[in-house]
Amino acid sequence: MKIALAQLNYHIGNFSDNIRKIKESIQRAKNQGADLVVFAELAISGYPPRDFLEFDDFIRRCHLAVEEIAAECYGIAAIVGCPVPNPDIKGKNLLNAALFLEEGQIRHEYYKALLPNYDVFDEYRYFEPGRKFDLVEFKGKRIAVTVCEDLWDLSNDPLYVINPMDELFRGKPDFIINIAASPFHYNQAEIRRNVLLENSRKYHLPVFYVNHVGAQTELLFDGGSVVIGPDARVWNEMKYFEEDFRIFDLDEVLTIAGTYSPDTDHKDRKISLIHDALVMGIRNYFQKLGFTKAILGLSGGIDSAVTLVLAAEALGVENVWAVLLPSSFSSDHSVKDAKDLAENLGCRHDLIPISTSYDILGETLEPWFKGLPFNIAEENLQARLRGVILMALSNKFGYILLNTSNKSEAAVGYGTLYGDMNGGISVLGDVYKTQVFELARYINRGKEIIPLNTIVKPPSAELRFNQKDSDSLPEYDILDQILFQYIELRKGPYEIVQQGFEEEMVKRVLWLVNTNEYKRHQTPPILRVSPKAFGMGRRMPIVARYLAI
Repeated sequence: MKIALAQLNYHIGNFSDNIRKIKESIQRAKNQGADLVVFAELAISGYPPRDFLEFDDFIRRCHLAVEEIAAECYGIAAIVGCPVPNPDIKGKNLLNAALFLEEGQIRHEYYKALLPNYDVFDEYRYFEPGRKFDLVEFKGKRIAVTVCEDLWDLSNDPLYVINPMDELFRGKPDFIINIAASPFHYNQAEIRRNVLLENSRKYHLPVFYVNHVGAQTELLFDGGSVVIGPDARVWNEMKYFEEDFRIFDLDEVLTIAGTYSPDTDHKDRKISLIHDALVMGIRNYFQKLGFTKAILGLSGGIDSAVTLVLAAEALGVENVWAVLLPSSFSSDHSVKDAKDLAENLGCRHDLIPISTSYDILGETLEPWFKGLPFNIAEENLQARLRGVILMALSNKFGYILLNTSNKSEAAVGYGTLYGDMNGGISVLGDVYKTQVFELARYINRGKEIIPLNTIVKPPSAELRFNQKDSDSLPEYDILDQILFQYIELRKGPYEIVQQGFEEEMVKRVLWLVNTNEYKRHQTPPILRVSPKAFGMGRRMPIVARYLAI
């Protein structure tokens, strides 16, 4: 039996495009002699469809799409993911199904049994768990068809009360197929591979795994579909961050030991993975919304520099507009660094000083500000002026504004609402400041694109004379460690202090994180690259008093 894996970039609710891609892959598989072609979880609708699943019309169109795709399945079978109505009046109205299509019809339906309801997942909001575990018989083989999470409950502290693969294994399957929608973070590829290897090791069966690729707003899917041999060795791994299509001979997978050696040194690959994920995230956000051009404020600092390079790579340098918006507090070297970067890239750049506008606003507010010292109000005026100008240019010329704030700043509220926190998408909002510097060095690995001075100078918002970020915050190499312990690892203040961090610093940092939740609720979607990003995967109350100073 020859099995084709189709790793595709779907578009939520874009039925015509999703159908076209699936039909083209079925024809391609048929032309190359495949017996079965496999697509990802909820391929018909795109993942995650979220509350579109509450619309009867959306489900009806999913059904019509399946009928159209099934009509292509003569002389070849297909497995495709789709939401389907629950025939039982009890429970949720939908099931997350893997449909086996053959001879123009749905010959078998397998329903996802384990519905993740943590971090970015909320599948139990929509779906009823499957409770039937039947194998698919096809061309003399018995197939255990599973959907994503159904293979993941292998830990010593099981999250669920049933293991679907244990149930399917009683029927003596010949191999496992798992269709998935596994979102990217920088550790996920290694975790995912280990889960699949453990299934092969436990059941002594080959595993054919198909993942989504592409970005759906903030969720990024890295692909990396894989075939694992019955000897619990990787047989072959498909591309990352790209569509891919490959055909495998089941007899070879069953009888020949796996020899493929994937790159398992993900620690060293971490920054390159983040880089590739962000480029894909920007590109797909623009493509799927029908946008082509991006604008951003280029300050001469590290965050806007990295964002500009990523955007140029994603959209083409001709589609990115950098705007320099210096004030009287901006240093000459920052303006020069910004110009040098834009010229290194060859992208459009314009200089629009804000000093005159700032002075006019100061005069307007003088009757109320009279006699009061310069403080954050005047600092924020500058940031908001920049935001106003960038949004005006965006509206006038149809460019989408990229937000350049990093995760460290977003965590502690070191940014101005309606100013530098503006944007259609946040590129670096899940990248700590120390990681931004790593990205800059990665970008410069072949030649100097980002000026060296941008990388080595002390970070500064330049909203007052001689300002440095360290005037208001701990040094980033310390701050980011504390933030990681609290945000990603969910450690409390006592646990963090026990690691050797100064107690008052820890208390203040955690207080800043919690009291700035209201700001993060008003920021653009953040491209997710870590195991715990701000946004849909981290849900915190705004008015809570936990860890208040």
